[in-house]
Amino acid sequence: MAPPEWILEFQRRAKNLKEGHSWKLEFDENIVPEKPNWGWKQYIRNTSARFRCSECGRSWPSNRVMVVFHMCLTGTQGTVKVRCIRQNCKNCSDAPMEKPSVSPDNIVILMENLMEKIRIKCYHEDFGQRNRPPRSLDVKSPHEPAHCEGCFLGICTRN
Repeated sequence: MAPPEWILEFQRRAKNLKEGHSWKLEFDENIVPEKPNWGWKQYIRNTSARFRCSECGRSWPSNRVMVVFHMCLTGTQGTVKVRCIRQNCKNCSDAPMEKPSVSPDNIVILMENLMEKIRIKCYHEDFGQRNRPPRSLDVKSPHEPAHCEGCFLGICTRN
């Protein structure tokens, strides 16, 4: 189920896209990065978030959290599917991949950038490149590719 704060922020912004058009946001763990379905457009964005291990309770921040959006406009109905890329705990063996907890500030920034991408990719408006960067978290340890689903998928922005 989609977190309500994502849905509310999306709906608040989507109503300004084009009069008479309606858009919906749905979370879909099955969308494949770099392989949107035919007729769909892709947008991948980096953000900052926190994770919590469901095994040991350890939490950690990351500034390398990838969010994959697939979008499609059919007539006057638009759909955006979202997949937040997960990480797992480096302290637990066989730790499950955990979903990120994105701050309200970064959800606003993600949705702001997403609306711009919808305007460019679905309505063919030209904005140039204006993506607003996420608010970074204070991260004390380096990114760990062995615990990052984005690294496994080849879409992580690590250096």
